[in-house]
Amino acid sequence: METQPDQPTSPLSDSDGRYMIESHSIVVPAAAADGFEKREQSWFAMSQIPTDLSILVQDITFHVHQFPLVSRCAYFSRMELRPSNNSGLCYDMKLENFPGGSETFETVLKFCYSLPINLNPNNVATLRCAAEYLEMTEALEDGNLIAKTEAFFTFVVLSSWRDSITVLKSCETLSPWAENLQIVRRCCDSIAWKISRETTSATEEVVNEQEWWFEEMATLRIGHFTRIITAIRSKGMAPKTIGSCIMRYGDKWLPAMESDMEGLGRFTYGRNELQWNITSGKRQQGDTGKVQEHRMIVESLVNVVPPQKEAVSCKFLLKMLKMAILYSASPAIVSELEQRVGLLLENACVNDLLIPNCPVGDQGKLLNSSEGQTMHNVDVVQRILDYFLLYEQQQQQQHRPALLTISKLLDSYLAEIARDPKLSVTKFQFIAQCLPENARTCDDGLYRAIDTYLKAHPTLSEHEQRRLCRVMDCGKLSIDACAHAAQNDRLPLRTMIQVLFSEQVKIRKTMLGRSQRETVDNSEWESNNWSSTDKEVKVLKVELERVKLKMDEMQRYYSELQHEHERLNFKKERRSSNWAVGWRKIRKSALFNLKIDSDGTDESQNRTNPSRRGSFRRRQSIS
Repeated sequence: METQPDQPTSPLSDSDGRYMIESHSIVVPAAAADGFEKREQSWFAMSQIPTDLSILVQDITFHVHQFPLVSRCAYFSRMELRPSNNSGLCYDMKLENFPGGSETFETVLKFCYSLPINLNPNNVATLRCAAEYLEMTEALEDGNLIAKTEAFFTFVVLSSWRDSITVLKSCETLSPWAENLQIVRRCCDSIAWKISRETTSATEEVVNEQEWWFEEMATLRIGHFTRIITAIRSKGMAPKTIGSCIMRYGDKWLPAMESDMEGLGRFTYGRNELQWNITSGKRQQGDTGKVQEHRMIVESLVNVVPPQKEAVSCKFLLKMLKMAILYSASPAIVSELEQRVGLLLENACVNDLLIPNCPVGDQGKLLNSSEGQTMHNVDVVQRILDYFLLYEQQQQQQHRPALLTISKLLDSYLAEIARDPKLSVTKFQFIAQCLPENARTCDDGLYRAIDTYLKAHPTLSEHEQRRLCRVMDCGKLSIDACAHAAQNDRLPLRTMIQVLFSEQVKIRKTMLGRSQRETVDNSEWESNNWSSTDKEVKVLKVELERVKLKMDEMQRYYSELQHEHERLNFKKERRSSNWAVGWRKIRKSALFNLKIDSDGTDESQNRTNPSRRGSFRRRQSIS
């Protein structure tokens, strides 16, 4: 849209159409320019009349005339112009923090010189802020720049969806002018109204297929995006639609955890130890700003997510939780995410629960890193489970399918974190026992996690092994798990005996159940399946005898070990006591105090001639 400003009115004008102004009894001809010419870092108004004002905007100097600016900008009429050092007829000015910079000021100068300008959605916001800065009001002239930009913005921009988006993007560098002039608010309200009207009139299938406004919304900055989402929520849009838009925005602006961790480091499992490998190279200088930006995006998105459960997916919430911990978001945001994940925990998967335990500060460095720190943040998962159980308790009913799903998820999670050498037995045991006893119908997954932990921690004491295996109910193991556990050398002996006993009990129950079915349906079994049942019973009896023999052997072996241990301890104590008694007798004997001369008889002769040894003792006693 091109606009041609009206010619300024003046008390005096000559026959050539050149305007005159009277100031302090000096008549100065009005300036007219055909355009502007750029020379190096300066712009010059092309006119026959010499310029008398130089204005510095950013790094560009504009050499212009005073009258066109004073006639339409109240800002210049209020300023005290100082003479230039180069010439006494020229004045210098400097505009600080001018909206839009030198490019926008050039357009303003064209308007002041009555040159045609082009108003469009890309520059209308900057020109509106610049006109407000220079106070280009209607009091100086009808149809001044404020009125023209305001009319274009109201009647052209706000009536178009894409033009409103364009203007909103241009306002990102115009703070606080765009905020004070209500440009941002009016654009956000217009966009929200158009989205709400279009989605309400269209069917749900069309909206889901097109999602026509998700991509445009994802191009906005987080501040403008959250304002539009807030306005949309106030108009009653479906929470699932709003959540889909938020998830699209998060996927666009937040990096994936894998790519973001590449700049920090990565965890790898070594042989019985956890290693933290720092990638080569330093983080770039812009990473500090990225950390703060990502933290602000996470906190802002969490604040505008609708409270309904179906608004966003559990996977998205866990991603936001990982980001919140990674970028050290506020504790309130982390707590809210943990509660929301607890409500949707049955929809989670194991990989989403593996939350790295490595927060990053504003400088892009790892925080709270210590030697005893585990690889995964186990405390967060524990709090999520607590929120899930609290929610189930508040509902006053425990959904059996949900508990079964959570128990399988927890067992898989324990199997993953069991490889961490820094994970203590107490922490593993506490997480494994946080669910109710009736949550698990089968402990095969828990047995797999325990076996993985024992394999990764071969230096555990027998007491710690027993504590670890105590969380498992051997009676809930399947036949295959019992067969594997009975031959597992990593399990303590008492646990193996319990596994064999439970296997025997299961076989006995199976036999009793089959015999009862045989009694109830005797006629049918006799006619059809007697031969097969007889074979199965024989097989079960053989298996039972084998298990009995194995249990007897294990018990006998265990008893022998105990007897051998007690015997060794008894011999050790007896040997030490006999040695003490013998030593006391030797010290009291006369031979211990006997002194033999150097020329006396040697020991070998005394051994061969016992009579001489006896006579020697008699002589010694007589003397």
